[in-house]
Amino acid sequence: MGIELDTILLFGLFIVLMAAGLPLVFALGAAAVIGTYFLWGPAALHLAAIRAYSAANSFVLLAIPLFIFMGCMLERSGIAQGLYALMHKWLGGVRGGLAVGTLVVCAIFAAMVGVSGAATVTMALVAMPPMLRYGYSKYLTVGTIAAGGALGVLIPPSVLFIVLGLYTNTSVGRLFMGGMPAGLLLVSLFVLYALVICRLKPELGPTVPAAERASWREKIIALKAVALPLLLVVLVLGSLLGGLATPSEAAGVGALGALLCAWAAGGLDRVSVMDAAERTLRLSAMVMWIVFAASMFTALYTAIGAEGLVRDALSAMPGGRWGIIVGMQLVWLVMGCFLDPLGIMIITAPLFFPIATRLGFDPVWFGVLFVVNMEMAFLTPPFGFNLFYMRSVVPKDISMGDIYLAVLPFIALQATGLVIMMIFPEIILFLPRLVLG
Repeated sequence: MGIELDTILLFGLFIVLMAAGLPLVFALGAAAVIGTYFLWGPAALHLAAIRAYSAANSFVLLAIPLFIFMGCMLERSGIAQGLYALMHKWLGGVRGGLAVGTLVVCAIFAAMVGVSGAATVTMALVAMPPMLRYGYSKYLTVGTIAAGGALGVLIPPSVLFIVLGLYTNTSVGRLFMGGMPAGLLLVSLFVLYALVICRLKPELGPTVPAAERASWREKIIALKAVALPLLLVVLVLGSLLGGLATPSEAAGVGALGALLCAWAAGGLDRVSVMDAAERTLRLSAMVMWIVFAASMFTALYTAIGAEGLVRDALSAMPGGRWGIIVGMQLVWLVMGCFLDPLGIMIITAPLFFPIATRLGFDPVWFGVLFVVNMEMAFLTPPFGFNLFYMRSVVPKDISMGDIYLAVLPFIALQATGLVIMMIFPEIILFLPRLVLG
């Protein structure tokens, strides 16, 4: 069979299994095993096991459960509530100030958690009730929280960056450094949008009534809420940027730091630790199984000549090498509307990254562009993960259609940020080159 027919059969089987209701991991793994069996016979099945073992034996994967545990402990410690109270007191008197405060807290929380779902649900529970109570538009409220929560996949420490580095042989430390300014750019665009739209239409984000605004003394006292989170971020990211620790070692520092932060905030007890450990086990197992299944799938597809097929298809794009890069972004955008970001990454990264590198593009820059696309995937209808996270916590009078409409301006802002990073690659590459050369 030719590579074209193999592609149709392999992905057709994967889609059929997904449509039959199988989870991503089982659909991907079953397609890999069945494809291996029919292409090379039963004697080749041991290759699938070898590939899975090779993926499991990577030291960098140790960072995933440690960062997830760090996020779960911080979520249970009450730090998010303290941060939001700080922003409420300092920005409540500004039009759109609560929306801006929510975005800033989401960015700080993303730098501590690394998982989008935890940040989104936590901020929805903390920020949504006061925003709606003070008369904020439901669209601005929902869109702000959903977009801010999605920053967890871009601002380090990000689990997605860790797996991406593993599958593309790219430095995780450099990806983290490139993701920081990219995340700050998107936060800036979101904040600017919230301030401008509330200035043009004050009814969308009114100020907190004067009688309920905090005094300067209360504002100063509230600053203590940011001390622990900033200290933890400095410990984790500082150890990485300073070359003192690998991502896995920095994750260990973060996990210990999260326990100490929870203890200092009065949220450390047996129940919270057990709950965080159980959630870490569940999320880590899900990520690991996806990694194993996708490793087998991509190994099979690469072995039958996928890279040549993808290269030939992309070379037909007009615009030379930049046309190929734009074509890849469009593929990711469409896939992001329907598939899980981890699945998209492990299916496409082994094919796209070698092509981008041979075209002369920096793999760190290209990797950050990919993660920005995956951040968009958390918001793009119909199956963006954050849309369903929000649906589980919004009031009953906010429909799924309202959530779709709420995120559209922020998807446009993410796309704008993506274009800016493509035009000015130094936004991403400046920090990795400055620190690591």
